[in-house]
Amino acid sequence: MTGSRKMPLQNRVTPFGDIIAITQRGSMMGNRGIIHDPSTKTLLKKRWSSRAWIICVCQYKNVRRDVMARRSWTELFFLDEATALSAGHRPCFYCQRKRAKEFQSFWADGNGTQLPSAPQMDAILHGERLDEKGQKKHHRLRIALGELPDGAMLASGANAYLVKNGTAFLWSWDGYSQAEIDISKVTLLTPPSIIQTLKAGFKPLLASL
Repeated sequence: MTGSRKMPLQNRVTPFGDIIAITQRGSMMGNRGIIHDPSTKTLLKKRWSSRAWIICVCQYKNVRRDVMARRSWTELFFLDEATALSAGHRPCFYCQRKRAKEFQSFWADGNGTQLPSAPQMDAILHGERLDEKGQKKHHRLRIALGELPDGAMLASGANAYLVKNGTAFLWSWDGYSQAEIDISKVTLLTPPSIIQTLKAGFKPLLASL
């Protein structure tokens, strides 16, 4: 043994929706239900137990949780809100109700619907984020890069890219860096209904560029 430093828990979520173990911390928290064993603080084989994939704040009314310590929802962490949206999560109506209602309103405007309930949004997102094998869906990009809203996420191979002001930025756990991409070879990671929500005016919180 060379030290007593604890190994990081497997609870950081990428724009692809994968849950990995790294040392970097996220700026936002969320969950997909109970998907861990509290006795070992390790993930179960399943990667969700609820269709309500939500985005939470890391601090709420001085409540403190020992991560993965009990059989309650599994704490997951994201670089920023755009990353969480790309993975198919939406704002939580409990810990950030104002933000969730803002998202709900822009969803209705962007998708041409009446104000949806949380379960209605969850049902649509569940169909958009996972394929029949339970893998993250990559959607065909049908518009030009410059027409994508700020906060949209693209994929090219194993890399994810954030779009801001018509420019692509390479995503990493350390933040974003400007990059050149071949638009003919990318797919859309952010679910279509969330793309419409962003186009309607919802502004996701971003890590510094």
